[in-house]
Amino acid sequence: MRQFTPRDLKNHLDQGGKPVLLDVREQWEFDYCRIGGSELIPMGKIHLHLDDIDPAAEVIVICHHGIRSRQVAYYLETQGFTDVVNLEGGVERWAQEVDPSMRQY
Repeated sequence: MRQFTPRDLKNHLDQGGKPVLLDVREQWEFDYCRIGGSELIPMGKIHLHLDDIDPAAEVIVICHHGIRSRQVAYYLETQGFTDVVNLEGGVERWAQEVDPSMRQY
């Protein structure tokens, strides 16, 4: 599993990267703030939605601080996903370093 800082992810997206942005927080967190283009599958339901994620795609896993996303990234790798990236610091760090207009909690 690779790790991206928020700046790494921004640069990757700016350079044309087309990853799946997989947000694994809860619905209320996702409704409060999110990185544009991200898709929500809460951590506790990820096992029910494995078929909804392309195993050949680059998958960037996102949460609030980067802890839940790291756990989900490891889980995805055990399920055969080969290009999984954890967003270090999650949406909180994204808001601090990339998008200061994003709401924080």
